[in-house]
Amino acid sequence: MSFLGYIALFLFIRWVFSALSNSGSAQQGSGSGARRSTTVSAQDFELQLLSLTSIVIKADGKVTQNELDYVRQYFVGTYGKERANAIFKIFNEVVKKREINAPRICAYLNARTRYESRLQILHFLFGIANADGGISQPELSAIEQISGYLQLSQNDFISIKAMFVKDRDNAYKILEIDKSATDGEVKRAYREMAKRYHPDKLMDMDEAYRKGAQEKFNAVQDAYDTVRKERATA
Repeated sequence: MSFLGYIALFLFIRWVFSALSNSGSAQQGSGSGARRSTTVSAQDFELQLLSLTSIVIKADGKVTQNELDYVRQYFVGTYGKERANAIFKIFNEVVKKREINAPRICAYLNARTRYESRLQILHFLFGIANADGGISQPELSAIEQISGYLQLSQNDFISIKAMFVKDRDNAYKILEIDKSATDGEVKRAYREMAKRYHPDKLMDMDEAYRKGAQEKFNAVQDAYDTVRKERATA
């Protein structure tokens, strides 16, 4: 992996840590009554997320420049090269000594993040995998496995996957409904999804984090518009 690639990945970790650490203590994940731990080591948290990201990048046996550029362009622009160079030294000295264990990493994140935050992690992993023009089956399998470790529902995995992997039923998958759903069910599904991904829910978090939520919100809106137009012309 290139020097800039390492910088970009570490910037991603700094960004997510900043966003997730602001999510507050004692927040509950969807469908879970467990309280979130308030004990977070910044350095350890960053390395856990870096390792998780590396699993996806290396899943197909190759690291492409497009994947590295996806991360670099998005986050170097947010934090600047000077800061990147400063933190890269710490990253390079520590990360190579750590063993990557996806279940352990995700258990750590599950205890310290909200469900919505983990959805954002999943969305970003898909974005990295798709940066070189498509998502390979090994990458898809790795992301699906991570999604399970992050205790995200299969419906949410399918919904976010549909934002990147296109097919003719894409809009319905994003809205998490079947094509047989009534118009009323379509509208209810849209409202629920729009509420889940609305950027206003993340106003206390970094701009980069809110941008990811905005992308998902836009995808939900586009899916709803697509379904409505299809049914209007049917």
